[in-house]
Amino acid sequence: MSTTNRWGAPTGLTGVPRLLTAARLRSYLDAARGDIAAALRLYDWNIMASAAVMATVAMVEVVTRNAMDTQLVDWARHRGDDSWFEIIPIEARGLEDLDRAQRSVENRGVSTEYHDQVVAELTIGFWRYLVAQRYLTSLWVPALHKAFPSGYRDIRERRRGVERHLTTLAFVRNRAAHHEPIHRRDLRADLRAAVELATWVHVDAGDWVARRSPLEAVAARRPRVR
Repeated sequence: MSTTNRWGAPTGLTGVPRLLTAARLRSYLDAARGDIAAALRLYDWNIMASAAVMATVAMVEVVTRNAMDTQLVDWARHRGDDSWFEIIPIEARGLEDLDRAQRSVENRGVSTEYHDQVVAELTIGFWRYLVAQRYLTSLWVPALHKAFPSGYRDIRERRRGVERHLTTLAFVRNRAAHHEPIHRRDLRADLRAAVELATWVHVDAGDWVARRSPLEAVAARRPRVR
């Protein structure tokens, strides 16, 4: 027969609140109105939700970056260069990210599939940065809008939609990756953003994300709190 400790949590978890720290548990305790057992259940669920976010964003991120990379490769070749790494007209922040990714690959001594390895090193934040308004005429109109052929017909509206979804996914992914609370977020809205963005790349990609993402099931299991 199971017993509970003085907080009402299952025995064996007495030291967990102290180890997690009051600061980390604060949002969970606030949501549970001070009920430590309920707060710990919500914390446990938040871990599962974070894993589901990471899995979902991973699917969309790879599909999106590959589609964008394909268009940038084609754009560079039309300008007589095999690598867009060398000619992409972006500001210092983006160039620093690109240089960091290249150095990471070079330091590992990668001699094959160098291009693909660099692309894989670039974060979702980098790709979101490329679809910003400042690159509308230099990158979006001549190249990147083609990575999302099923998006809004107006390519300027399409850019805004892509940037909005990438911003949403980058934010929630970073929260999840750093073990931050996401229990107050509308995770179903995050899933809709993920599916829609993937669908804009290709309808099959959107269907794949919708079918394989664990986010809907996890969201449905969120513990009830007072």
